[in-house]
Amino acid sequence: MTARDIGRGHEAVKQLEAKGLHPEFMLLDIDDESRIKEFAEKLKDKYGGLDVLVNNAAIAFKNADTTPFPIQAETTVRVNFTGTLNVCKHLFPLLRPFARCLSLCFRVVNVSSSRSGMLSGITRQELRNEFTSDELAVDGLQKLMQRFVDLAREDRHRGEGWPGSAYGTSMIGKTALTRIQQRVFDADPREDIVVNACCPGSVATDMSSHKGNKTPDQGADTPVYLALLPPKVPEFRGVFVSERNIMQWVC
Repeated sequence: MTARDIGRGHEAVKQLEAKGLHPEFMLLDIDDESRIKEFAEKLKDKYGGLDVLVNNAAIAFKNADTTPFPIQAETTVRVNFTGTLNVCKHLFPLLRPFARCLSLCFRVVNVSSSRSGMLSGITRQELRNEFTSDELAVDGLQKLMQRFVDLAREDRHRGEGWPGSAYGTSMIGKTALTRIQQRVFDADPREDIVVNACCPGSVATDMSSHKGNKTPDQGADTPVYLALLPPKVPEFRGVFVSERNIMQWVC
């Protein structure tokens, strides 16, 4: 179990131990690449590798937050998109094709959003096509996300077809990253490595100001389902999933 706050991380461990579980806590802030590197080294030294990776860490500014939108855009994309990308960069080399205990192949789950992170939030078809191109690579996606940040500084993002939500845009980037990662995994000599994006639903957490209609356990259903997909699964490969069902993300 990871968290950027030591106190809250240890408190979460206590709550899980009360349920008979025995997680180990490690400090991790995805907005700090040095912390990511340190975390990866600890995983490699202690466990030799990684079986399942669920990228759930993210931030969202509240609607009433008065932080200027250009700062919201830069911060949100940096944490939610670039932070996730950096986690993958340092942890993917540790992935093991077959989980030791479950006899399953390695699974990656990128937690995104169906409320604000759908491609339909982009109003210009030309821009949508850039996100969905089979030729799009990670460096090209990084440039797209930086374009949003640059346009937001000039208050031109909406006029160029981008969403008005920094969080939604970061989730679009996260889902597009998922599609790229699956294409790369399909060419990887390590067999049957699968990555999917998903929406957990509206979950009552600090991020949602506890206004969601799902408990955290209910919100974890689809991410856990994807993390435990059986070997050689044909359908769930580089797709966007909600309530265990594949959703049409490309439009």
